[in-house]
Amino acid sequence: MKISILDDYHDTVRTLPCFEKLKGHDVTIWNDHVQDTDALAERLRDTEALVLIRERTKIREPLLERLPKLKLISQRSVYPHIDVAACTRLGIILSSSQHPGAPSHATAEMTWALVLAAMRQIPQQMASLKSGQWQMGVGTSLRGKTLGIYGYGRIGGVVAGYGRAFGMNVQVWARPATLAKAKADGYATAASKEAFFADCDVISLHMRLVDATRHIVTAADLAQMKPTALLVNTSRAPLIEPGALVEALRTGRPGMAAVDVYEDEPVVDKTHPLLTMPNVICTPHIGYVTREEYETQFIDIFDQITAYAAGTPINVINTDVLSHAR
Repeated sequence: MKISILDDYHDTVRTLPCFEKLKGHDVTIWNDHVQDTDALAERLRDTEALVLIRERTKIREPLLERLPKLKLISQRSVYPHIDVAACTRLGIILSSSQHPGAPSHATAEMTWALVLAAMRQIPQQMASLKSGQWQMGVGTSLRGKTLGIYGYGRIGGVVAGYGRAFGMNVQVWARPATLAKAKADGYATAASKEAFFADCDVISLHMRLVDATRHIVTAADLAQMKPTALLVNTSRAPLIEPGALVEALRTGRPGMAAVDVYEDEPVVDKTHPLLTMPNVICTPHIGYVTREEYETQFIDIFDQITAYAAGTPINVINTDVLSHAR
């Protein structure tokens, strides 16, 4: 099959052990990011199987209609960036492993790195030292503070464990079924959403972006937070009401944020509001970007391609397409 892999920024995929799974196929890897429909249509005009790295490129109907040879889109995890209905109508299979029970430990580790970096002002202290100064301020310890986990799923559960290991009081807010699971795992649950935002010293968001969670964190929620509190988002930017975080940080509630995700990615504008605020630590969506996590993800992605090539597609999201796939 003729396979195209998009958005492999650091040309990493071909160096993974699992890349051997594509031996014998015609593989083209693109290292830059392109969203323009005309440019993508030209690049992918002969592509039969398209590999996506998470949600870096939006695949919508105007593009799909111009890819007559495309038979399969293979990726891993959620797919809000893909027009599934258009795929089905055009006979294109979407295969995406949902990896039940397998958290992204890389993202959980990155979340904790941001918590530590923000509370101890590590980037600011490094910048001070490099500029010829010495200490620029006084940090905050985690032990004895309250860690709020908003959304107690696979990654949230791992981060809660990190908080417990650091001697923090862990508190969870989530939908009722998930709250029950948190209680069963021995964690406290908040009395209400308002109390959760008001009580926690650190709040970390751990939810998938679906219609029910889009903009679930409002300006009113953020206004409840302490002036000394930290909000961490390594999940998805649209979980927060548009513009609410920047305005909340300007007014001082919460006092800090650590962000790995943005409304529009990649962010290349140095004047982006979050990049200009001294009380914010920003990283370029690297939560899952480790060699180990890539290997885990691409094993699934490449297995989906080889299964399709063998005539037995797996992890099919739009199962209705199977009766009239290209």
